[in-house]
Amino acid sequence: MKMKMAKLSNYWLLSPQVDKLAAGLVALGLKKGDRLGMWGPNSYEWILVQFATAKAGIILVSVNPAYQARELEYVLRKVGCSALIFPSQFKTQKYYEILAQICPELDHSPAGGLQSKKLPDLRTVVVLDNKHQGTFLFDEVMEAATPQSVQQLQDIQKYISCDDPINIQFTSGTTGMPKGATLSHHNIVNNASLGGNRIGFNWKKIRTAVPVPLYHCLGSVVGGIVMAFYGTTLVFPSPGYDPRALLEAISKEKCNCMYGTPTMYIDLLAQPDFAAHTSTLTTGVVAGSIAPPEVMKKIVTETNMKEIIIGYGTTENSPVTFLGFPNDGFIRKTETVGHIVSHTEAKVVDTNTGMIVPLNTPGELMIRGYCVMLEYWGEPEKTKEAITPENWYKTGDIATLDEFGYCRIVGRCKDMIIRGGENVYPAEIEQFLHTHPKVLEAQVIGVKDERMGEEICACIRLYDNQTCTAAEIKDYCKGKIAHFKVPRYIVFVNGYPLTVSGKIQKYKLKELMEKELNL
Repeated sequence: MKMKMAKLSNYWLLSPQVDKLAAGLVALGLKKGDRLGMWGPNSYEWILVQFATAKAGIILVSVNPAYQARELEYVLRKVGCSALIFPSQFKTQKYYEILAQICPELDHSPAGGLQSKKLPDLRTVVVLDNKHQGTFLFDEVMEAATPQSVQQLQDIQKYISCDDPINIQFTSGTTGMPKGATLSHHNIVNNASLGGNRIGFNWKKIRTAVPVPLYHCLGSVVGGIVMAFYGTTLVFPSPGYDPRALLEAISKEKCNCMYGTPTMYIDLLAQPDFAAHTSTLTTGVVAGSIAPPEVMKKIVTETNMKEIIIGYGTTENSPVTFLGFPNDGFIRKTETVGHIVSHTEAKVVDTNTGMIVPLNTPGELMIRGYCVMLEYWGEPEKTKEAITPENWYKTGDIATLDEFGYCRIVGRCKDMIIRGGENVYPAEIEQFLHTHPKVLEAQVIGVKDERMGEEICACIRLYDNQTCTAAEIKDYCKGKIAHFKVPRYIVFVNGYPLTVSGKIQKYKLKELMEKELNL
């Protein structure tokens, strides 16, 4: 396991360090079932905390490192965090100062004795790198174990069940307030096992570049848990996402695998000396958001990653439910999101009747199996809305299934645009726009319109040094897609509002465009 700043570890070192930290957390008074938040960018300590909490029966709460005071207060209150771990600062994010805005009591609290009016459950605050008032230093926790706490840890482990919650992953908030998807040991260990086996980690040595955040399910499960299950090497190029650092890490560490979102692969391909630094890459996973076919075609044709596969899943499904095979053909690699993962069921249903639709017919994708989360923490009604009495999870995605078990994602139920009574799926238009030679990336949203109800707005990123007009894009569309799918508004942008995990926040994009267009 390697991090930028030359931090290096191996399994011989990792295991006793995890045990020390787990016993240290018990010594601080944390009990089985308590929630501990990890708030910060990628770090070696993140991995230690992930495995130490699991060993102690503590539920790890993955906190978005970009959260500000209001967002942090919301998630910590929602799950009743007893402890919180973070670095002093990352870029402009001063973590201790942000927490102090919520908990001014820190200023006169002893370490481990916080009594906060706004966060009454929070007692213990740990800082990774510098001592602050009211906090423990991470190294102090690593040395806090006593013979008594070691024995307590061993006793706790006798009562940890595979069905106990291990992790609360907050949904990215692409459509509103995040919900705490609660995952069990059984959920994520099996997902890591089956996913790693599908990729081929059971028969070859892997060195994986991991630019995706550990706070996200792709990083923590397909990264951390798969690493432990299959003995792979993880290389973290930088604490936060940095395309240049990623390229350099792949080259220096001779990575033969990479995990990334479509945006990360687009950024990697855009590096001027991309080919010279990535010759060792032979496989990888594209996941985290839907990759348009034209983007996948670029990845497959412009890299040496002949065994690259595309994956699909949701936080609520631990996360992977569809994953390609390394030897899939070009069409399946570029136009589907892979094949159903073993021991998982999928069906596509009519959004009005709930009945299963014929093969290759769009409908809502539903998932059932070991991977379905336990619940949304503290939200029984939202849990019931998402999971049927028969334990089918409603993904909210419009998809098709073919006779071979491969899936194509058409769009999001909530993203569907209703223009003058016509149902329009943004993903279909996005995929078409990606065929334009000047278009690097396209996102399509519905914006309000008095006459039509909604109109179509395309937000387009161009390749560097390219110029284009709205008229040129509209002319390109005419005669190639139905007239009612041609965007009324074309807006050229430099980027999109993103979650820290790289997902595009379409509801924020919609707000920005309606404001810019004076709608």
